[in-house]
Parts: sequence; structure tokens; C-alpha cells
Amino acid sequence: MLLKRNNRFPNVKKFKTIFIINYDIPFIKIPSAHITNKELLKECSMSNIPLIISTGMSNWDIVDAAVELIGKHTNNFMILHCNSTYPAPHEELNLNVIPVMQARYGCIVGYSGHEYDLEPSVIAVAMGAKIIERHITLDHNMWGTDHKSSLEVHAMDLLNKRLRSITKTLGGKEKVITASEIPVMKNLRG
Repeated sequence: MLLKRNNRFPNVKKFKTIFIINYDIPFIKIPSAHITNKELLKECSMSNIPLIISTGMSNWDIVDAAVELIGKHTNNFMILHCNSTYPAPHEELNLNVIPVMQARYGCIVGYSGHEYDLEPSVIAVAMGAKIIERHITLDHNMWGTDHKSSLEVHAMDLLNKRLRSITKTLGGKEKVITASEIPVMKNLRG
């Protein structure tokens, strides 16, 4: 399917299979399986739609190449660290990569989790992840490769509450005397 250039996307000359640009979408998500698909990365990066790129099954060379290609056309992209195993074993999650990605690429970095539980997503936020992607299912016993490691609706709600709580707990980067400490300080320091 070829789409012709239109006013909404002036930088796009033609798309071969990317029909999604005809819809009002907030971003395009590039799955880990396609991080090496140069044609797809180029066409999507020329769409003027923000990109989110998952980095499972990748090393620094692969991620660097994708970022370099995308960077030729846009700086409006975000990266998700992930492990593409379903379910992903905790010892292979390597969440320490999140702040390294932030420093290396200077963009918003998030985490795409494929593990059974909620903890790695919570830890990812503590490590600086600004986006959390988790798959959702109605039933872990449904057919498909990722239902067993997806979250059911109630677990997604629990995750949302925990992420909001950890964000409050982490606070800001300024060391301050909090309002609740003032009376204690007056009492203990005189």
C-alpha cells in the first residue's frame, strides 16, 4: 500500500506499509524485533510522529546504529530498555542500563517489562525510567507467547498505584528541610 505525501506529514514522500500515519496517534512504537529494520526506522522517523523504540535483543552497537539513523531525521524519540524473553528472568534484566542510556542518548528512557511480577518495573522507575510498558491480558492461560508474563487488569492497577507511590517517595534532587522536620528540628536543636 503506497500513501502519498499529505499536508499533515510534509517530510514524508511515500510510505510502503505504514498506513498508521493516517490516524491521529500520539507516537509510533518500534518493537525490539524491528530495531534493525533500517527502512522502517527511516520512514517512521520522517513521519513527524514521536517514536518509542524497544531495545530487547540488542547490544550498544545495535542501539547506537538505530539512534544514529533516526537522529538524521528527528530528535523526537524515546528508548525503552527491555529483555525480550517471555517471561524475562530477573538476573537478565540489567536495569542498571537505564541511567547509562539516559546519559548516552540524551533522550527519555523507559522500561518494557516482560517478567511475571511488578518489582522490576518499580525498580526501573527508581533508576530513572520515565515510561513503563507492560503487556496486559485478560487471562494468563490464553493462547500466545506473552500471556503468561503479561499483567491482568488488577495487577496493572496495582502497578499504577506503586509507580505513583515510588515517584512521590523519590521526590526531587534538592536536599531540603521538610515541613514535618521543622518542629522536630526546633525541639532537638533548640
